[in-house]
Amino acid sequence: MKIGELSRRTGVSVRLLRYYEEQGLLTSRRSPGGHRGYADDAPDTVGRIRSLLAAGLPTRVIRDLMPCWDGAALQSCVTGHLQDHLDDLDTRIAELQRARTSLHGFLTASAGTPAG
Repeated sequence: MKIGELSRRTGVSVRLLRYYEEQGLLTSRRSPGGHRGYADDAPDTVGRIRSLLAAGLPTRVIRDLMPCWDGAALQSCVTGHLQDHLDDLDTRIAELQRARTSLHGFLTASAGTPAG
């Protein structure tokens, strides 16, 4: 399928599809005229890319994960990598919660102090 059709079927802009290809996330073949052509399963691939991006994974990590799909699921050999990413997210969330609590404390203390 051509890039325009892939864009219509996935709701992803042509520009973004080209970016995915530049990042090594999506592959195409070129026609003699230089037009991109994508395999029939390209919409599924784009869906996986979108899901992994929504999970907060950077494109460099997604590129490494793309060959590890087994049907609709990732192979178990990459679960450790995903667990590491989840642990990092949990750490960042905890840090943000501490910062929020601290900022809330400053605002609460300031609200009770008369302006001078």
